[in-house]
This record gives sequence, C-alpha cells and structure tokens, in this order.
Amino acid sequence: MTSRRHAATAPAALTCGAALLVGIACTGGAAAAGDSDGGEGDLAHKSAQQISDDALHQLVAAQSLRLRTRTSTDPTTLDLTLDRAGNCTGAVAKGSLGRVELVKRGNQVWMKPDAAFWKSQLPGEKGDRAAAKYKDTYLHGTTRNTFLRGLSAACDLRAFQKSAAGPDKEQAPPGAPSPSVPPTLTKGQPTTQDGTRVLPVTKKVDGAVQTLYVAIDGKHYPRKLTAEADHQSATILLSDYGTPVSDATPAPGRTADISALDDLMQGTQTA
Repeated sequence: MTSRRHAATAPAALTCGAALLVGIACTGGAAAAGDSDGGEGDLAHKSAQQISDDALHQLVAAQSLRLRTRTSTDPTTLDLTLDRAGNCTGAVAKGSLGRVELVKRGNQVWMKPDAAFWKSQLPGEKGDRAAAKYKDTYLHGTTRNTFLRGLSAACDLRAFQKSAAGPDKEQAPPGAPSPSVPPTLTKGQPTTQDGTRVLPVTKKVDGAVQTLYVAIDGKHYPRKLTAEADHQSATILLSDYGTPVSDATPAPGRTADISALDDLMQGTQTA
C-alpha cells in the first residue's frame, strides 16, 4: 500500500456509500402504504417510496453526522464525524495495512498512523523504527499536501450529500432510456438500530438487495443501509445527526510536520 493508494481509499469508500444511498432512493416505484400503525408511528400511512424520499431529504439537510462504512470487498473502513464546513474527526482503517486517526479543521489536517501503517509503508526495520519514533504522534499539515488532501477528502459532508442526492433528473440527456419496470420498494417490520426504532425499506433488483433503515421517531433520518449482491455486502451506518464536530486539535507537543512522512516515503531520512 503506497501513500497515494492509501489516500485514495477514504474518498472511494465515501463515494461508494453515497452511490448506495442513490440506488435505493431513486427507484421510481412505490409499494402501497399500510392501513394500521403496527409500531411504525407516522410512517404507517406513508408508502415505502415516500419514506425513502423523506429519509434522503433529512440526510441532505443534515449539518453534521457520524458516518461508518464497511464492505466485504475491501478492508477499508471509515468512522468519521463530519460537518458541512469540512471539519471532521475519526479514523480511516485498511485492515492489516494500518489505521490512521484523523482530525481536520478548515484546511488544517492532523493524522496519527498506527504501527501497522508504518510497517506496511516502510520495509523491514525502517518501519519498526518509524512506528516507535512516531508512536502517539500526529503528523500535521494542510490540504495543500497531496497525501493529506486525498486522505481528508472523506471529510467533505457536502460532497457526500450531493452524491447521495443523485443526479438532477431534469438534466438527464434527451432520449435517455428509462427502466421498463421500475423496481418497487417494500416496507419491512419495525426493528432497532443502535437502540433507535427503525423501519426497513427494501429494494430488490437484478439479484441485488438494498435495505434502508429509517428512524421511526422524531425526524426520519436514515440510520443504516445494507446492500448485498453476488455474495458481496456493504454497510453504512449514520448517526449523531446535528452533533457538532469536536474543535479540539492535537497539542503542538504531540505533532510533527507532514514533511517527515514525505521524507520517509522517499527514503531521504532514517527514522
């Protein structure tokens, strides 16, 4: 895993998550609404499509949230709390290849790699020495740095919301074909997600199954999305809507300039 490849995994995971949300929100079909509450609250008399549309609206309007992603096809996972100003805190991990804690305020970025990251980036004893030297140390720079810009791209909540909203239907090219039979969303039985009552809304098309779990009480935020196809799966968890991103940043005594990473990667200094 080179530094350039590692930087690319975070925005790729974020884009994948947005694409899954688009897939279930923009279907065009709708199952009939139920006639009784059944524990569904005010969602009982809404169609599955209306519920999906409402959840997407709440997501797009959110000022901040916590985003967690995982997929069976890539070890990359995100756990970030982010806001529409581009601030975030959390971690990006890539399985055995390492984990990076991330703090972003404006264009300032701090990253703290774990030992596995250093050992995956640097061969032999050099990785061990770097892991020891920079243990509990944040590397600091700005988004002018290519690596930090790529890594922190996942902190862009506005971009995620724009992708989740999907393309403007009015901008579809003239003559573009439309599905002959739009997939239909169906409502499932109320359940819970991290202690929150949710109602699942499912779409099945071409062997793929996507399920959106929408909060029943209060604002109907999307709380979870799962997708399964060809024995592969992906999960997005969304929570902490409206919770401000912490404005705490690492103390100067716990930081080193990002140039240390560049030098190590280029082999111009020893750890």
